Amino acid sequence: MSILVTGAAGFIGSNFVLDWIGAGLEDVVSLDKLTYAGNRENLASLDGCAQHRFVLGAIEDEALVSDLLASENVTAVVNFAAESHVDRSIVGPGAFIDTNVVGTFKLLDAVRRYWSGLSADRQDSFRFLHVSTDEVYGSLGPDELPFSENNPYRPNSPYAASKAASDHLVRSYGETYGLPVLITNCSNNYGPYHFPEKLIPLVIHNALRGKPLPLYGDGRQVRDWLYVKDHCGALRAVLKGGRPGQTYNVGGESERANIDVVKSVCDILDRLRPLGHNRTYADQITFVKDRPGHDRRYAIDARKLKSELGWRPLESFESGLEKTIRWNLDNSGWVERVTSGAYRDWVARHYA
Repeated sequence: MSILVTGAAGFIGSNFVLDWIGAGLEDVVSLDKLTYAGNRENLASLDGCAQHRFVLGAIEDEALVSDLLASENVTAVVNFAAESHVDRSIVGPGAFIDTNVVGTFKLLDAVRRYWSGLSADRQDSFRFLHVSTDEVYGSLGPDELPFSENNPYRPNSPYAASKAASDHLVRSYGETYGLPVLITNCSNNYGPYHFPEKLIPLVIHNALRGKPLPLYGDGRQVRDWLYVKDHCGALRAVLKGGRPGQTYNVGGESERANIDVVKSVCDILDRLRPLGHNRTYADQITFVKDRPGHDRRYAIDARKLKSELGWRPLESFESGLEKTIRWNLDNSGWVERVTSGAYRDWVARHYA
């Protein structure tokens, strides 16, 4: 028996697959269409592993998904497949609708048909876990309570709206067809294999190359930061003990303003890879025009996950950030290979 992981070559998906295989759990079938952020190299350490099979393909391909579900005797689906960068969704929202909304629908429908043909016992034990984001809840004021699972959805970007739509589709398949679905909404992840367009990997990448470290607006936007391996532990806990039909919020208990995150990266790099001559990486910080509809603050209340399933984040922001920076320093070849010409052109055009 196997689990099917979609979007498995992306940042969080690949970390989850590596974590799952490392824990000695069920076999994994990894499905990814390898867009710019899906990197086959992320899973290269599993080449030759009998517990793992990689398949190139998209969740929109219902025939392929149906074949994999049946031929691999799948017991659970973990859906990471998504377009996930807010800036890209502002420039080109269509791709986000195609993957996050239409793709999720087609995946759900293929899973529903497969699940309907299982025995009663296997139907009861089957799970569809949809991995989503805290951005569906919109923005918080400085004194508002963190997002709980009961917060209304108020997405403010095309990306967030597409993920909100996918969450609603998943929930509807649980309510209408009885499919045993689970939804998780997580805060900002960081860690190994992070494509250098999001804040932390972009700052590391630019800092080491003497480039500007771009910060939107005044840099005081606040995010709750979650080390990716802690996120993987939460997802394992939800798959094992989560109640079908429920949503679980996953946060790192690490609210930080963007400017403070960037300064923390600079401080660690100053220690690990000093520039010399009394220079500091913080001198490269550059403020750029704020993006449209930029949410001011996200924060996650993960008490439900903690109380029901006993999960806790193992890393502080400081310990997780140092591990992330050390990984980037030790894996400079990976970073160079993923930062292709197309990526550099996009970053130059967007942040110029």
